[in-house]
Amino acid sequence: MPKLSKTLIATATFAVIATSAFSEAAWDFKAGMAYVYGGPGKMSAMAMAPAEKNHEAMMKSAKKVPDNTVFFMDNGSLYYTSGRLDPTGNFYVN
Repeated sequence: MPKLSKTLIATATFAVIATSAFSEAAWDFKAGMAYVYGGPGKMSAMAMAPAEKNHEAMMKSAKKVPDNTVFFMDNGSLYYTSGRLDPTGNFYVN
């Protein structure tokens, strides 16, 4: 199964945060799909070409997103940091 790159995951995550209220429901990332964050309010999802060559090209620069990565928007820019949020939304550094 193809793996999503850190950029694609970050893009999808930020778009969800930027366009809707945060909820405790898990996000549903699907294998074979690419999620692209193109800036504030610009999120897209599309099926990736299934060719192995395409997958290899993406994986050359892909990085795994570490556990406890928090994504957030500030002044229209997407950011991420390492840490965790408690149920009330307070941030704690690991």
